[in-house]
Amino acid sequence: MTTETTSVLNGVRVLDLGGIGPGPFASMMLADLGAEVIRLDPPAGTGTPMNPVLDRGKKSVTADLKSAEGIALARAIAARSDIVIEGFRPGTTERLGLGPADLHALNAALVYGRITGYGQDGPKAQKAGHDLGYIASTGLLAQLGRAGGPPQFPANLLGDFGGGGMLLVVGVLAALTGARETGTGTVVDAAMVDGANLLYAMMHGFAAMGLWHHDAPGRNLLDSGAPFYDVYPTADDRYVSVAAIEAPFFAEFVRALDLEDALPEPLETLDHWQPTYWPALRALIAPAIAARTQAELVELFAGRDACVEPVLSMAEAKTDPHNTARGLFTTDADGIDQPTPAPRFAPAGGFVPATGERSGGTGTPRPPRRAPLIGDDTAAVIAELGLDQTADPDVG
Repeated sequence: MTTETTSVLNGVRVLDLGGIGPGPFASMMLADLGAEVIRLDPPAGTGTPMNPVLDRGKKSVTADLKSAEGIALARAIAARSDIVIEGFRPGTTERLGLGPADLHALNAALVYGRITGYGQDGPKAQKAGHDLGYIASTGLLAQLGRAGGPPQFPANLLGDFGGGGMLLVVGVLAALTGARETGTGTVVDAAMVDGANLLYAMMHGFAAMGLWHHDAPGRNLLDSGAPFYDVYPTADDRYVSVAAIEAPFFAEFVRALDLEDALPEPLETLDHWQPTYWPALRALIAPAIAARTQAELVELFAGRDACVEPVLSMAEAKTDPHNTARGLFTTDADGIDQPTPAPRFAPAGGFVPATGERSGGTGTPRPPRRAPLIGDDTAAVIAELGLDQTADPDVG
C-alpha cells in the first residue's frame, strides 16, 4: 500500500481571499485533493498560528486589503490562479476591486467561488448570520429533535460544512471543468440556505410520497420516530445505535435480542414500517437493550447484519479496529490529531473489495502539510510567481 498524498488537483492553484467556517473548510478540501491553496491573511496576525486542521496544506500570504498594495497583490495572484474563493458579505469584494468582473478582466478562465449564508441576492442577502440561523430559516432545524421536544442542532455541520463548504467545492470543481473546456470562467454562488435545503432532498421526496410528515418531527422513519432507527441507553449508561431498517436486518436484530415470540405479529408477516406497530416494538426493544451493557451488546451483535453499533467517544473512535485499519485519523507534524483527507482514490481496477487489497491505489494518504503560521509563505509565493507586490497586473 502506498502512502502518497492525494493529488488529483495537482497543478490547480486556488486563491482564498479569507473568511471563516465554510470557506476555510472548502479550501482545506481542495488542498487535501492536491491543489495549491494560497490564503490571504491580514498582516496584523503575522507569525500567529492558523487553525491547525482547517488550514492544513495551505500557504499563508499576508495582504492588507485596505491598502492599494494589498489589493494589487491579491489581483496579481488571482491573475495566475484557477479558482478564487471568498466568504464575505455580498458586494464586499466588488468594493475592494476584487469582484468577479474585476478578476475576470485579468483572467478570463477564472472560477470565482462565493460562499454566504443567504446567497448573493434576496431580502436577507446582507443580513448577518451563522449556521444555526440558516438552518432555522430553511425549515430544517424544526425537523431535528425528538417528538415533543425542542429542536436539536448538530453543531454547525449542516449549514457551514455540509450545506456550505462542500457545496462550494462541488460548484468550483464543476465550474473548473467547464472553464478548461471553454476558456471562460464563471461565478459560483454557494449559499448555506441552499445547501442545507439540498441535504434534505430525500425527505422532501418522502413527503411527496406520503412517507414523511414535516409537521411531525421525531415521529418519522429516520428521525427517532421508528423504534428500529434510534439510539438506546444501555445498562452501563452508554448508548448503542440501531438502524435495522430493511426487513432482513430487522429480523436479525429481533432474533439476536430473542424478541421474536413477543412481537405483535409473526415476524414473517410483520410490516415493521407501519407506525401503528412502533409503540409496541419500542416497548420490547428498549428494555431488552437496557438490560445489557454496551460491551455485551457489541458481543451479541458481532458478526450479525443487524445494523447495531456502539456509540463511541471520540477517543474510542480513534482506536476502533476498523477506523484504525482505514486510517480514519491522522496526526500532523506537531502531533495534532486530524481527520484523514477524503475521499480515497485508486486507479481503475485498483481496489479489490473481496480481499480489501489495493493494487496501485493511493491507500491512506500521509498526514497533510501542517498549517502555516500567518504570513509564512508571503516572500516565497511572491518570488515563485514572479510578482511585484506593488504592481497591478493589468498595468504592469
